[in-house]
Amino acid sequence: MVRLITHNLLACHVKGCTSNNFPLQFRDVQIELREAEFNPDFLRGFMPKLEWKALVDASRQLGDTSLPPEVPEMLDDDFLKNLHHVLLEIHVEEGVMTCPNCRHEYPILNGIPNMLLAEHEIG
Repeated sequence: MVRLITHNLLACHVKGCTSNNFPLQFRDVQIELREAEFNPDFLRGFMPKLEWKALVDASRQLGDTSLPPEVPEMLDDDFLKNLHHVLLEIHVEEGVMTCPNCRHEYPILNGIPNMLLAEHEIG
């Protein structure tokens, strides 16, 4: 499933595409919201692994504006609930992720991203 928790780790790996290849940009997406169990301790522990600006930009591409541009100093319950929603409850079912550098497209079908590359694209 393409959720923003996963998307925040994905970069383009086409041969020669080594700069400005993250984050992948969403286009023509269909999303589905699915409830997930709220676990504030998991979220606090995962925070240092997040590329914040990429997460905020991706969530806005998907129509969610609940995250602040900068990580707040106080990780209160309201913030953590918004983060939980963005990371774990927004599922991209269909669409395309495009590399901002080489413009390679990674299709998403039935919630699964196709990250496989053709032989000539592998570096």
